[in-house]
Amino acid sequence: MAQGKAPDAGEFLGSKKGSTGALMTVVPLPSSRRPSARRRAPEIIEAAARVFAERGYHGATTQAIADVLNIRQASLYYYFRSKEVALEIVCTRGVEDFFKAAQAIASGPGSPSEKLASLIRAHILPILDRGDFVKVFLTQRQFLPNESRRRVGKWSRGIENIFETVIREGQRTGEFGNHLDARLVTLAILGMANAVSSWYGKEKASIERIGSEFAALVLGGLMVREGRSRRRA
Repeated sequence: MAQGKAPDAGEFLGSKKGSTGALMTVVPLPSSRRPSARRRAPEIIEAAARVFAERGYHGATTQAIADVLNIRQASLYYYFRSKEVALEIVCTRGVEDFFKAAQAIASGPGSPSEKLASLIRAHILPILDRGDFVKVFLTQRQFLPNESRRRVGKWSRGIENIFETVIREGQRTGEFGNHLDARLVTLAILGMANAVSSWYGKEKASIERIGSEFAALVLGGLMVREGRSRRRA
């Protein structure tokens, strides 16, 4: 994960100061390009995600991406100017699904426990239909150049801040006990949820079941029970 001070949660929850648009701008297609090229851009990026997921950054080549699409290698430079840029786009697409789902849940209705359960389930769900993007984000983003890694890292820290804000709100309202550190709980939840992509499919468990059981595990440790101290030692 990129280092540096994490943005305030408010930046990612709809304030003008930190609109997601400012973080999302990665090699836009100029309007002068043909509409057919713009329509094919998602296909090109999906092919790049597939190759990065299968071969890793160092094993991937632009020729391999072109081969998936049955196009000339030179055609790829119409969409991204280097393999590093392609990796940044794929990583951004991988993390933005997590972020957008988390933002919608955190800003919507529900108690902190309901929101946290939904956040956990939503964090795992993209593995089903965005698996290549998720895998590349989780395992290959460390190979990005420093500036690119910082840009992608803003999304990652934004997700952390959303989880932590919901947990702190639950502690503030008394729904969650103060016996655990909200920051450490956040990192534990995300570490557990992110690991699913490495073993999903090897176990006889659906994404829905995994999400529900993870949520039950986390809430079982956080929720205030009779006789449990509300204060952290």
